[in-house]
Amino acid sequence: MNRTSIFNLSFAPPLLLTAFAFLVPVLASSADPAGEPTFTNPIASRGADPWVIRSDSKYYYCQSRRNNGVWVNAATNLEDIGKGNWKCVWKPGPGTPWSREIWAPELHFIQGKWYIYVAADDGDNSNHRMYVLEGTSDDPTRPFTLKGKISPSVDRWAIDGTVLEMPDGKLYFIWSGWEGADNVAQNLYLAPMSDPWTIDGPRVCISRPEHAWEKHGLPINEGPEVLWHGHHLFVIYSASGMWTDNYCLGELAWNGGDVSNPKSWVKQPESAFSSSATVFGPGHCSFVTSPDGKEDWIIYHAHTYRGSGAERDIRMQRFSWNADGSPDFGIPVSAGVPLPRPSGE
Repeated sequence: MNRTSIFNLSFAPPLLLTAFAFLVPVLASSADPAGEPTFTNPIASRGADPWVIRSDSKYYYCQSRRNNGVWVNAATNLEDIGKGNWKCVWKPGPGTPWSREIWAPELHFIQGKWYIYVAADDGDNSNHRMYVLEGTSDDPTRPFTLKGKISPSVDRWAIDGTVLEMPDGKLYFIWSGWEGADNVAQNLYLAPMSDPWTIDGPRVCISRPEHAWEKHGLPINEGPEVLWHGHHLFVIYSASGMWTDNYCLGELAWNGGDVSNPKSWVKQPESAFSSSATVFGPGHCSFVTSPDGKEDWIIYHAHTYRGSGAERDIRMQRFSWNADGSPDFGIPVSAGVPLPRPSGE
């Protein structure tokens, strides 16, 4: 199959709250006075941790439904990811360590096969760990099977796992976790992988909440996502408690050294994408290109209104790049504002 490489190339619900992750599509499409096709945000009225990947001319949205498994939807147009014929690709057996509080699944195509990385527990949040699901066919809307738990030798609380694949093919797992056994802060950790389901080295902390904008509600770094731009590599992550209006995105930039060395990552001192006068708590994102590959798009969740807490919707907008190769996400576009559809649709 011809796989289209994208920049993904999770939120977890907050530590004390549970996400309501069912999506109800609310797509509004129209055309501007000049006749250009447009859409408006939100593109789905309910949802969290939107993970979207493009493959074989389709966009695939991978979503959890709390205790009801992992679901995948396919759409030709990016703005249609919240509607369509959803397929349940994995449902856990009852009474297992991975049967409840299923959070932030990510769908990846690695070494010729589909995998889903997802956090789950047995109903006790302190038991949250990352698990790997393996696809049974070339179609990511078909069933997945549980491959197993993925964790380093220091087996701690873990959510929001993603995979970094370097140009030489080496794989690394990046996730949000606790340093110890207590729920006091969430850091970002990275560890090498020997294959898509196995961590084979120690974890290293590449980011801790240190700035004021990372500590609203609780000191939190979560939802790490890989973003490439040429030879520039970034990890875009979510900061602060997602239940606060101060939830936002931060940026780590790779300086070209060993990615397993924390000194190879430089944190930007200011948030990369944060609340505006009309959009609150934007965070936990994924990245894709337009169908013709000419535009870069961010898909993210935001609060449905100021102070809505765990009630979020799904939005998307185009972003650009600064002269130094870093991303420029701009500011979140208000709901109801017509935006041009991705080019090539």
